[in-house]
Amino acid sequence: MQANNRWFITLTLFLSMLLVVMPLPQQWLWFRPAFPALLVIFWVTRMPQALGVGFAWLVGILEDLISGASLGTHALALAVLAYFSLLTYQRTRAFNPAQQLLWVFVLVGIHQVVGNWVHGLEGKTVPGLTFLWPALTTALLWPWVAPLLHRLCSRLQVH
Repeated sequence: MQANNRWFITLTLFLSMLLVVMPLPQQWLWFRPAFPALLVIFWVTRMPQALGVGFAWLVGILEDLISGASLGTHALALAVLAYFSLLTYQRTRAFNPAQQLLWVFVLVGIHQVVGNWVHGLEGKTVPGLTFLWPALTTALLWPWVAPLLHRLCSRLQVH
């Protein structure tokens, strides 16, 4: 992978980690988009030969360390998300924006279910389906974030 690619990927991940710890009012915490998950979907589908499950695992470990979650919670959830992204990246590239939005909702929903399962094993249960709100907000961001990142990648020759 070129240094140009590593620099830009690292910058986007750094920004996503800042957004993970950005203070929000208590009533908005459940609606915080899963920014690292959004970026893992983007990078794994954009560069499937270079970035995969191991990349997602490392991003998850970093998110666990930064957010104070149990080590491995986000890592496992992002690794599962990356696996499904890799299985379907060729098909999803041909999806129209509405289909991509729905697919991102499903992927991040799976990510949230895995994370909630791990929290349940720790005895930290989430009432109802509240834990799925980030899947919705992340999917709603996808139509704006993905084209922006594609344009920046083209401009910076990240491939």
